[in-house]
Parts: sequence; structure tokens; C-alpha cells
Amino acid sequence: MATHKVGGEVDAYCTRCKLTLAHTILAMVGTKIARVRCNTCNGDHAYRGAPGTTDRPTPSSTPRASRASSSGSSSAKAEKVIISFEEQLAGKDIANAPKYSPKDTYQVDQVVSHPTFGIGLVTAVRGDKVDLTFRTDTKTLVHGRGGPPAEKPAFSPPTRGATGPADKPMAAEPPPADAEASGESATNGD
Repeated sequence: MATHKVGGEVDAYCTRCKLTLAHTILAMVGTKIARVRCNTCNGDHAYRGAPGTTDRPTPSSTPRASRASSSGSSSAKAEKVIISFEEQLAGKDIANAPKYSPKDTYQVDQVVSHPTFGIGLVTAVRGDKVDLTFRTDTKTLVHGRGGPPAEKPAFSPPTRGATGPADKPMAAEPPPADAEASGESATNGD
């Protein structure tokens, strides 16, 4: 690794030019470069190393990594095992899978037939929600929402009203013929 000093030159990513170019070192903190000036556009900015380079030590150069490899497999990570959807359904009674309904309750490892997503396996139950794993995706659905069916509102057809624009005043409707005859006799008597 090269030793850098103020006034020296280093390749860095220029934030103005958007390229990795030669820069002059303006400031350092200990052995780390802090600020640089682009030799192309003369812009000053914080030092950003070339993409793909880092000032952090590699895992193989650290003493911890060398100790872990010499101690054996005690600190080795467990290998991730992926089980296919078909393997998860193996041994389950798919033919008698109940149809999904938000009113029913479900348990972990139960097979359910959904009208849209197909056959699914319950992988988690959280309160009134279940995670169902289908062939292509995992969906969170509700369950246990049974109870009495909600009452439907009563239907009342619209009544025939006056027609015409709503912004004009409505003319008074003439009274029925029976009311006119009785009304005239009452007014003539006065």
C-alpha cells in the first residue's frame, strides 16, 4: 500500500465530473485521506476512493478470520436448506383440502384450497391472520372472522319525483280534482 501525504496525488471519484480521475490530496486525518481537489475541474470535495476499492482490511487479513479457519468447523455457518413447495406438500391430504373461507379457522401445516391462488399450506398463524404459502408466493389472509351474518339493509325503490333541472324552482302541483270542487264551495260561501 502506497503512503499518501498532503500535496500528493491519488485516484479518486470526482463528484462533479462523475469519473475516477487524478486528484491532489488537500487534507488527511491520520493515515486516511480526508479532502481532495480534482486536477480536471479543480473542485474540492471529500475523498471517495475509486469504485471497487476500500480502505477497510479484507477478512482474510484480519487475525480473527485466521483463527476461525484454524479452529475448525465450530464457527462455520450452517448451510441453508431450501425445501421445495412439492416437498412441503408431500404426505399431506391435498384431495380433501378445505376451501378457504375467512370465517373458518386454520392451523399451521394445514392444506387449504384457495379459489384464486390454488393449493396452499398454512405456515404461520397470528391472531386473526394466517400466512398461506402457495406455489408462487406467500399471502397473508384473514381467518376466524365467523359469527352471525350481517343484516342486509332493506331495499326501498326510489319514489317518482318531479323531473326537471334542480336549479329551477318547482311549480306548485295542481290540487286533485276532488279538492278543487270542495275548495270552491268553501270559498264561494265567504
